[in-house]
Amino acid sequence: MSKVIAIGNYSEADLAKLKETFDPVFLAETTEIGSLDEAARAGITAAAFKGHKPFGAEAMDLLPNLGVIANFGVGYDSINVAAASERGIKVTNTPDVLNDDVADLAVAMLLMCGREMEHASKWARSGSWAEKGEYRLNRKVSGGRAGILGLGRIGRDIAERLVPFKMDLHYWSRSEKETPGWTYHSTPEALAAAVDYLIVATVGGKATEKIVSKEVLEALGPRGILVNISRGSTVDEDALIDALKSGGIYGAGLDVFVNEPRIDPRFYELDNVVIQPHQGSGTVETRAAMGQLQRDNLSAFLAGNDLLTPVN
Repeated sequence: MSKVIAIGNYSEADLAKLKETFDPVFLAETTEIGSLDEAARAGITAAAFKGHKPFGAEAMDLLPNLGVIANFGVGYDSINVAAASERGIKVTNTPDVLNDDVADLAVAMLLMCGREMEHASKWARSGSWAEKGEYRLNRKVSGGRAGILGLGRIGRDIAERLVPFKMDLHYWSRSEKETPGWTYHSTPEALAAAVDYLIVATVGGKATEKIVSKEVLEALGPRGILVNISRGSTVDEDALIDALKSGGIYGAGLDVFVNEPRIDPRFYELDNVVIQPHQGSGTVETRAAMGQLQRDNLSAFLAGNDLLTPVN
């Protein structure tokens, strides 16, 4: 009987490696745990988890001997970590291996929005360049003031990528960090008011829900560009859509949304938004590294060794 349960929509490569290493019980969602018989559930000591739907206390209670939930991804807000800790369940994630890809995409979306790259490409592809002449002038991005909302691992990598763009760098974090002279702001509103570009890199969860509020967007102003590679929950989407429609901000680059993949259809009507399908870590190399780190955490737990990337 397997000691491991694997929950989520895994790639064929990850499914094969999980099967080869652990021969787990595969489920699509945590809601299917109850379909296992009592003996099977009692035998599960480790869970591989990939998904954005909740892994809560009720699901954990169905696995009385569960000792670890190894999350696929750096964000673990869908796991009730407090409930896990109360039950003596360790949680791990896959940080660092995805930083480069997510930071790359953040900078790419900023450039796409400022330089109107999607629209310029359509102008050329449609024949308008040949028939109507040069595409309209757009916006210089280099030399601007960039604000990082959440200066963790990914936020710092984004900031470091912006240094060669001659950016004046600002940030907000729960506490002031040691930096190469970047300017700290004590509130998200103060940060937004000081910059041209606001890049959201904070963690998800209740503590940061709608941290990019109507007031933050108003502080960012009509020349401001918002980029979000964190979680859809961190932005007040109604306020963002209103600001984009009214010219309250210049534009946005968004890789994450509330209720994704069924995002608010109003976003599709806006021509000042760059939309990406939550693919910040979506490269072959990085997803392979994430899967390996998840499996390494499971192997460490089953062998009685220290976890590589514990959350709690």
